[in-house]
Amino acid sequence: MELLIKILTGLVAVLHFYFLWLEMFVWTTKGPKVFKTIPASQFAVTKVMAGNQGLYNGFLAAGLVWGLLITNPEWQRNVSLFFLTCVAVAGIYGAATVSKRIFFIQAFPALLAIVLMLVFR
Repeated sequence: MELLIKILTGLVAVLHFYFLWLEMFVWTTKGPKVFKTIPASQFAVTKVMAGNQGLYNGFLAAGLVWGLLITNPEWQRNVSLFFLTCVAVAGIYGAATVSKRIFFIQAFPALLAIVLMLVFR
């Protein structure tokens, strides 16, 4: 179960590094292909905002990687739970305000890792 928890946590981190890349570096080129509900004309004018959002996603990813690298089991659990909870809250908020898909892409994997961590650690 420990391996599954680490794989899920790593998956959430990879997703957030992807969000960082998408929002900070390729927002105006790849963004319109990913976010089809946003009018193409909005990508150039929201580039700075998306970059800022990408930076926050990078902080979440870095925190999750940090949690995976901690060798003390108690601290690893606490740090991982903190960052997974931040991701879950952001995903739930995004699902409530932007698109229900965000729950399944962002919040669900984090919530699954949290539940497994609380039950099996």
